[in-house]
Amino acid sequence: MDVFTPEESALFRGISRPETEALLQCLGAERRTYGKGERVLRAGDTAEKLGLVLTGRVLIERSDFWGNTAVLDSVGPGRIFAETYACTPGEPLMVDVTAGEASEILFLRAGQVLTPCARGCGAHTRLLQNLLAISVQKNLRLSRKIFHTAPKTIRGRLLTYLSDQAVRSGSRSFTIPFDRQQLADYLNVDRSALSAELGKLRREGILLAERNRFTLLKDGMEL
Repeated sequence: MDVFTPEESALFRGISRPETEALLQCLGAERRTYGKGERVLRAGDTAEKLGLVLTGRVLIERSDFWGNTAVLDSVGPGRIFAETYACTPGEPLMVDVTAGEASEILFLRAGQVLTPCARGCGAHTRLLQNLLAISVQKNLRLSRKIFHTAPKTIRGRLLTYLSDQAVRSGSRSFTIPFDRQQLADYLNVDRSALSAELGKLRREGILLAERNRFTLLKDGMEL
């Protein structure tokens, strides 16, 4: 299991360990653990703290009135979540945050993140710069999801997503951060239909798939 300490995360990049420890005290850092499937944050609630995943993984999910769930993002060790809501006081969450596996999360008070300390220390300035960079990267991830779910067919969505994962990993063989149900939710498709499509792609020699490990075998796949 990947284990991150706060100073290894992008949020504290460029900040020394002693400075990080001082910032954690300033930000009211609080560690909590969650079991797989346990709700971390619920849609409709407000958040005063952002979360930094130290171990495990949390899923950002959106559910409709009938209980249909779509996975918007998977947040692993070293990454943060709920920062937009925590930095917008009183704004109710539009999403649920659920532990995708056993997880340890460090919560930080957003108010102290946004308000530089009286000393105007360089570490706090760097923290704000890192938070801005992370927010930009998150916007890019959301844009990728739009691309992944733009094709009308299950095959199109699946191959668009897997093609992007291959490019990002720099290899035809790669591991994705979702199990089958989570992948179906992310692509907004039925799990059984997704599994059937994966079976067809295997038989056609387009890819190999074992759990969350994939290998793409053909170029020029029609989406």
